[in-house]
Amino acid sequence: MAGIRGKHTKPELMLRSALHRLGLRYRLHSSKLPGRPDIALQKHQAAIEVRGCFWHRHKGCVFCTTPASNASFWKQKFDETVTRDRRNVRALRKLGWRVGVVWECSIKEHGAEAVARRIAVWLHSNEPYADISSKASSKVRRAS
Repeated sequence: MAGIRGKHTKPELMLRSALHRLGLRYRLHSSKLPGRPDIALQKHQAAIEVRGCFWHRHKGCVFCTTPASNASFWKQKFDETVTRDRRNVRALRKLGWRVGVVWECSIKEHGAEAVARRIAVWLHSNEPYADISSKASSKVRRAS
């Protein structure tokens, strides 16, 4: 697991490039913000997390599988990741930041350009939270 990257993943790089082409400027992995979000857009007071469906347990996603061996280890690991994600979103919201979650499957299915356009629309809305997914139920909504 030491070789698994937490920063500068392929989906994140693709999205960053697409956001930049749209004229959006951002900071990466800001240590000043809880959870060091992947992308921080200070101008819009918005943080964007690019989450892998496997590691962050994207419900109902085909990429959200669980290894058959050592199931208790994986369950604990995944539960801790989901708990940390929720804690970080709450901490960002408490500081007045808007939070967008982009799932890996949305970039794979729709492409980074389409996802970046959805983010741009969200940035110009007043919605505090966006869950950008490839699933039909994907929409801008309040954080749970």
